[in-house]
Amino acid sequence: MPPPPFRVGFVTGATPDKWARTWRDRSRIPLELVPVEQHEQEDGLRAGSLDACLVRLPVDREGLHLIPLYDEVAVVVAGSEHLVAAADDGVTLADLADEQLVLPHESGWVPAAEQLDWPPMSVRDAVEVVASGTGIVLLPMSIARLHHRKDVVTRPVTDLPATKVGLSWLVDNEDPRVQTFIGVVRGRSERSSRS
Repeated sequence: MPPPPFRVGFVTGATPDKWARTWRDRSRIPLELVPVEQHEQEDGLRAGSLDACLVRLPVDREGLHLIPLYDEVAVVVAGSEHLVAAADDGVTLADLADEQLVLPHESGWVPAAEQLDWPPMSVRDAVEVVASGTGIVLLPMSIARLHHRKDVVTRPVTDLPATKVGLSWLVDNEDPRVQTFIGVVRGRSERSSRS
């Protein structure tokens, strides 16, 4: 009977392909990549349906191990005719103080201008709204790339903290495949004593 697949979740925007290729080159154990939304990224780990997950911080660390992997630049997404299009080197939050923020940002930052009461919407819908010339959205660069359109621009927000992406797994998960995957992610060679 073949071994069960090693299931690795990945939050929207994370790119596990490089690590998946290395895993498949080194192991006969099947690897299954499972896309997850940020608001549910911990659920599969805690329920046991995922062995590990590439998560976007912050996460509730109770019962979870976490290895920070990389930072993502925060960007503003605006309509292509918006003033931020002229800011090639990026903008600051002060530059955005008079804007309408279509989606709340996880940092809690809100422009100084009185905000409209936006209905809840997906990132895709929010980008469509800003493409029409109304408002802005603040996103990690990878998410902005996923939703890129010809009628929007993205610019770095130089004073907004970067978003961190990490690898997480349950503290109680003793499966040796977890350690093997950590070795792949950390770039250990196949002969490393820790793999």
